[in-house]
Amino acid sequence: MDFGLKGKRALVLGASRGLGAASVILLAEEGADVIAASRSGALPAGLPDSLKDRVSVIKLDLSDAGSVSDVIAFLGETPVDILVNNCGGPAAGPAKGQSVEAWIAAFNAMATPIFAITDKALEAMTDKGWGRVVTIGSSGIVSPIPNLALSNGVRGAIAGWSKTLASEVAASGITVNMVLPGRIATDRLAELDAGKAKKSGQSVEEVKAASRATIPAARYGKPEEFGAVVTFLCSEQASFITGSMIRVDGGMIKGM
Repeated sequence: MDFGLKGKRALVLGASRGLGAASVILLAEEGADVIAASRSGALPAGLPDSLKDRVSVIKLDLSDAGSVSDVIAFLGETPVDILVNNCGGPAAGPAKGQSVEAWIAAFNAMATPIFAITDKALEAMTDKGWGRVVTIGSSGIVSPIPNLALSNGVRGAIAGWSKTLASEVAASGITVNMVLPGRIATDRLAELDAGKAKKSGQSVEEVKAASRATIPAARYGKPEEFGAVVTFLCSEQASFITGSMIRVDGGMIKGM
């Protein structure tokens, strides 16, 4: 199936590794020209040599207001058809006892920058009458993950923004969706598993086995499986899907 992405330009945030890198690779495979944004400004991990002519890089640190402003200015000169929002998660910890400063820092590092970058990207999409905005969230939006209070809270706010925005821009040919990963085998998940193992006194393999036992598919997901869903939502065929949150979690979340 041709997703109709040849000649489209995409900007993917948090693109050097993990879910962002997987999204870059799948979009490039479908013929899009992809700008990979990350703090390092490096090419995405695992990018095949055959796709390197379709991928360029820019530096972006979502926690740095100046860096965010630079990317907004860049979008004024280099408009995009597709925006994939992806931000790292804050430190683990409970909801009780979190300082106001911690909440503000998490919101300003995760939510505020993608709101501003999206607003700028929407200008050109609106002029063209075509656009795709996909924001990578977390299963914690649907079922809060223990000890990830900052992430659960801020990503929940992002979900409300995404749903509201979808209604505002749908008539302009722009879709706005979220993709919610469950346990996908990325460096971030490995870090969380290692942290849980250290805290609980278990081995990392014991932590992984317990996690797999909660997933009907009985395994962690592959980054490329996640990237394929992101890419489909960016396609011509997904033009009537907007305001949605699609889980890629192997059946882990039991809610309707």
